[in-house]
Amino acid sequence: PPDPAPTPTPAPEPVVYRWNQLRYDLTGDHTRPEMRLGASSWVWQRWGMSIADQRYAYGVTVHGASSVTVDLNRPCSAYEARVGVDDLTMGLGRVSFSVYADGARLWRSPLVAGGDRAIPVRVDLTGRRTVRLVVEPRTPFDSVTLADWAESKFECR
Repeated sequence: PPDPAPTPTPAPEPVVYRWNQLRYDLTGDHTRPEMRLGASSWVWQRWGMSIADQRYAYGVTVHGASSVTVDLNRPCSAYEARVGVDDLTMGLGRVSFSVYADGARLWRSPLVAGGDRAIPVRVDLTGRRTVRLVVEPRTPFDSVTLADWAESKFECR
């Protein structure tokens, strides 16, 4: 009788890298996702935040006009978050969020106002090398809005 077909080796479980725990490229070892210091706006890596009275355990807060570049440094399959205006703004501010990978926009939110519920984001990163997370203000006043990427994480191998 013929030999039985070998059992395929299952794919390894993805490793999750939370954005609020990423290092900058100057202090990292380039084996996991890292933020580019020279190509990124101000970032507040946080434990605990609130959007529309909903608490989130971790995430990143940026200004309403921001752009942060993340070098993946390894194969990654997805980026995931919940985006919205932080409750610290007391209901003020209107911004939109975008996720770019290798220069192409993969996702854009509608306009999000203070007090609006968080919007879920999930973007396929298969074959991508860099991610740029962008927030754009509706008006010049909105550029000081605190915008949250709550529960923000990269799934990689």
